Amino acid sequence: MPLELWRILSEGRNASLLCVDTVGAEPQVIIFSGLPGTGKSTLAESVARTVRAPAFAGDWLMGGLKPAHAALGKLDRSDYVAAWFGLLRTLVTRQLMLGQSAVVDDMVSDSQFVLWRETAEHFSARLSLIECVCSDEAVHRARIEGRIRGIPGWHEVGWDHVERIRAEIPPLTVDRLIVDAMAPVEDNLRRVLSHIAA
Repeated sequence: MPLELWRILSEGRNASLLCVDTVGAEPQVIIFSGLPGTGKSTLAESVARTVRAPAFAGDWLMGGLKPAHAALGKLDRSDYVAAWFGLLRTLVTRQLMLGQSAVVDDMVSDSQFVLWRETAEHFSARLSLIECVCSDEAVHRARIEGRIRGIPGWHEVGWDHVERIRAEIPPLTVDRLIVDAMAPVEDNLRRVLSHIAA
């Protein structure tokens, strides 16, 4: 673990306010997965700032394709998901080609994680998966219903979307770090930084 990161973690300092290179010469792909409203974007963005790596999120990418929404709307669900995932994987591949790390903010399945692992291994990059959950359903629902993210070209999602995604994507079984949105963000961030620096 780099010395400066160790100092941050051991002294309990506010890691989200510091820019620290936790990956050194070895690029990393750091994936945050979880249902909407579980805090994955908050953590992904905080980690991206801390390790000085770009954060890629599917909703931001698809929002940027607003002029093509009519055409995208004609795709069946599997093709739409493939386009979404393909955009993210292409951007991360480009980062790894440059020898740089990337943070991914997206809901992933076990099968998609296998593809992420292939991508990381191809470029000799480390791969970390963090699953974000919210153990209190009432709090989770309130987080969804009260949030306004303001992503250009994108829509806010409701609780019905969360339930559909939960039914559509099987629970992860691959090795991962699990963080609960019921814990303070700073505590979760410290756990994540320790995990990716191990």
